[in-house]
Amino acid sequence: MSTPRSGWFRSRRFAVAAGLTAALAALVATLLTMPLNASLASADGSQITGLAGKCVDVAEANNANGTPVQLYDCNGTPAQQWTIGTDGTIRALGKCLDVVDFGTGDGSAVQLWDCAGSANQQWVVSSANDIVNPAANKCLDVRDNNTANSTRLQIWTCAGTANQKWTAPAAGGGGDGGNGGTGGGTGGGTPSGFVVSEDQFNQMFPGRNPFYTYSGLTTALAAYPGFATTGSDTVKRQEAAAFLANVSHETGGLVHVVEQNTANYPSYCDTSQSYGCPAGNDKYYGRGVVQLSWNFNYKAAGDALGIDLLHNPDLVQNDASIAWATGLWYWNSQSGPGTMTPHDAMVNSAGFGQTIRSINGALECDGHNPAQVQNRVDSYQHFAQILGVDPGANLAC
Repeated sequence: MSTPRSGWFRSRRFAVAAGLTAALAALVATLLTMPLNASLASADGSQITGLAGKCVDVAEANNANGTPVQLYDCNGTPAQQWTIGTDGTIRALGKCLDVVDFGTGDGSAVQLWDCAGSANQQWVVSSANDIVNPAANKCLDVRDNNTANSTRLQIWTCAGTANQKWTAPAAGGGGDGGNGGTGGGTGGGTPSGFVVSEDQFNQMFPGRNPFYTYSGLTTALAAYPGFATTGSDTVKRQEAAAFLANVSHETGGLVHVVEQNTANYPSYCDTSQSYGCPAGNDKYYGRGVVQLSWNFNYKAAGDALGIDLLHNPDLVQNDASIAWATGLWYWNSQSGPGTMTPHDAMVNSAGFGQTIRSINGALECDGHNPAQVQNRVDSYQHFAQILGVDPGANLAC
């Protein structure tokens, strides 16, 4: 096992209806606005409500491909009846909620489209009331926080804001499971919804520091709902095993909370940054599951998580969920010395070796330190075995 400071962060600088008459009138109005060739799906779903108490709505109740999905006053019509399927789709009027042109960037609009089981039609409803497209790792969002009727819905980086919070029906009513869908659902069958159970977590880390709690990890998952929920059950378990194997390597098996070499502590203040080191020049040493270090990394991680870690770096060693969240921040959003994030490496089948390259490639890959690479690979294979999943190919870098 290597020392807990590997270099992960050394060189990377990286943020109900009112009455029967009213209901009938609404239904007639809907029918009159539908195209002649449209079939009215049965209203067996439920409304999804969000900003200002308004509903997710199919524009003009039109079930043609490409019809915009928008925010609108709740009216109980079939255009607002959504079913969340066990296959990860969200359906209305016989079609699926779909991200236009497979977009993954902020501002990609959503529409109605024939259900195809593709990644841009896969959604996860989180316990935090986000509706997430795991392929983009982004949340269903009301454009510009606008509460006006007909405001287009889109996907955007998850921020926990009111325009990304939704009250949705439970899953299970609309998916047929036979259209090739791979995403959706939280999987695993554990009470937390995470693919790693608490018993499996304890088996992976029998000598862990009590600071690193399982509940801290599962709480932190809310910040990155695409993690270990994207793709098939195999991919979900592979990603969880890969993340935890790298974390194990960085912390000596979840033993070390802070960097052990205190002589290094004053070394992690980059005074060229305009914001400086307000907590003190010696306060940005390695902490948490990835040994987060340097003032610019504390700021970047804090900005992304909505926590002022620049002024309060001690939170990383005092709050288990924050210690875990900093690791998930790197895993899901930083490519380090590699060409992709570790998350992308696993969900796109690049292999475990690419996660090592993105974490510490300059120091370990291409023959620089094969013993360290092998240690990570050994941990990954062991954790994959615990989770009952094949580790896949391309394990080394």
